[in-house]
Amino acid sequence: MEFTRRQFIATCLGGMALGLSGFAVWQHLRKLAWKENTFIAKAPGYQADLAGILTAGLKELGVTPAEIKGKTVLLKPNLVETSLGAPHINTHPLVVRGAAEAFFKLGAGKVLVAEGPGHIRDTLLVLEESGLAEVLREDRLPFIDFNYETGFQMANAARYSPLKTLTFPMILKEVDILVSLAKLKTHHWAGVTLSMKNLFGLMPGSYYGWPKNVLHVAGIDNCILDINATIKPHLAIVDGIVGMEGDGPIMGTPKEVGVLVLGRNLTATDATCARIMGVDPHRVRYLARADGRLGPVREGSIAQRGETIASVRTNFQLLEHIPAHRGLRRL
Repeated sequence: MEFTRRQFIATCLGGMALGLSGFAVWQHLRKLAWKENTFIAKAPGYQADLAGILTAGLKELGVTPAEIKGKTVLLKPNLVETSLGAPHINTHPLVVRGAAEAFFKLGAGKVLVAEGPGHIRDTLLVLEESGLAEVLREDRLPFIDFNYETGFQMANAARYSPLKTLTFPMILKEVDILVSLAKLKTHHWAGVTLSMKNLFGLMPGSYYGWPKNVLHVAGIDNCILDINATIKPHLAIVDGIVGMEGDGPIMGTPKEVGVLVLGRNLTATDATCARIMGVDPHRVRYLARADGRLGPVREGSIAQRGETIASVRTNFQLLEHIPAHRGLRRL
C-alpha cells in the first residue's frame, strides 16, 4: 500500500509528537529520581560554636576527611556593601571563621576567602567595615578580590542568557573546592538571594561592571543559572542566623532565624532555604527553571537532615510593591 503525501506528513508529525512526549516523560522521571540532602542546624547566635556546627553538618552530608585532606578550599561569602552595625547585609565574619576552621579540621591544606563586591569598588573598605578584615588578619586567611583578578573564559554551559562565554577569575583554576558562603535574604529583583545568586560575586567587576551590569542586562535569573551550570560549585553554606527580609539585598531589615543551612547541591539548598523563609521555591523563577536541571526543588526529592523545616520556618516579609516578591508566599 502506498502512502499519500498527506498520510506521510501525518505519520511524521505523529512520530515527532510521540518523541516529544517521550522526552517530556523522561525529563519528568529524571526530575523525580534526582535526590539530594540538605542539613539544617540551629545556631542561637554568632558566638555559638559555629565551627563545631558546620563540621557536624558537613559530616551529615557525607563530606569526609579523605575528600578534603590537602585540598585548597575557597570560601565565597556575600559582601555587597556595608553599614556599621548591620550584620544582616553580609555573611557574618564569624561564619567565615567557623567555615574555615571546619575545613581545616577536615584536613584542608589551604583555605582562601574571595569576593567581588557588586556595589562598591573599594573592596578593602567593605572588608574593614564588615569586620571581615579583622577575622582574616587574626586567622591568617588569604583574601582575593575577584573584581580585579585576571579572567579566563569558559563556554556558557547552559545558555539561558544570550552570553556565549563567561569570564571567571583565574584563581578558580587553582582551587579544588568552591563553597558558596551565602546570606539568607530577600531580593528586589530575584525574589530571594541565597547560595546560587551569591555566585554573581565571582564575576570580575573589571569585566562585568558595577553592579555587574552586563549580567543585569543579560537577565539576572538567566545569569544565575548560567553561572551555576558552568562553574559547578561544590558546597553551599547559608548564614541564616540573622537574615534580611523586606527590600533586600541591601535596604531590608534584620530577620533573626537562628539557622545555618548546608548542602552539596546549591539548587536543593536554596529550595530548603526558601521554605524556611516561607517562600514557595517553585514560584522563584530561577529555582523553578533549575528544577531537574541543576538540582531538585521538589520537597520530596530533598532529604532534610538535622532540624526540620517546620521547626525553624519563619515567614520573611515580602513587599507587594516589589514585582519579584508577588506570589512567592508558600501556602
